[in-house]
Amino acid sequence: MPEKKTINPLLKLALELGPVVVFFIAYVRLKDEVFSVGGTEYAGFIAVTAAFIPLMLISTGILWKITGHLSNMQIFTVVLVVLFGGLTVWLNDPKFIKMKPTILYVAFGTALGVGLLQGKSYLRHVMEGMMPLKNEGWLILTRRLMLFFFGLAIANELVWRLMSEGAWVNFKTFGLTAAIFAFFMTQSKLLREYGTDET
Repeated sequence: MPEKKTINPLLKLALELGPVVVFFIAYVRLKDEVFSVGGTEYAGFIAVTAAFIPLMLISTGILWKITGHLSNMQIFTVVLVVLFGGLTVWLNDPKFIKMKPTILYVAFGTALGVGLLQGKSYLRHVMEGMMPLKNEGWLILTRRLMLFFFGLAIANELVWRLMSEGAWVNFKTFGLTAAIFAFFMTQSKLLREYGTDET
């Protein structure tokens, strides 16, 4: 098994968010274009999705090469991108890639819920090194994050089904990221109350 290595946080962030940023920029530039391949016409959104899949694989591969490790969350995310992105391109139907965040957040929320039913915090195994908390704190944070993930899944469904394609791209690129950041910012009281110096 490869040795797990540390990585510059900024480089890690660039590798994880870079493909999403490139997707957004490419979409803005190509959203009104139509591409003909093999006699089939593809809208700009489909073409950008087709390019996003290998870009995501490459960035994840680089991350694995540098660190010698990928989390289950990262692996699952890439699998969903390949699966739903591939269906989007193959069937020439954008709804599949739009459903990907819903499936992702439902899966994360369900996994956390299964752990809670067993009296465990799976979140603790992922984030313990970053946020040392007492066990009770981990359970509370996990419960909140589980509900938050389900909320994000519902929000994604409402946006892609009821709003324009451009609105969904903005929501996916900026809204979801900002929501996750805001969630953890609002947990400062819990972190103070249940924080511990133990690792």
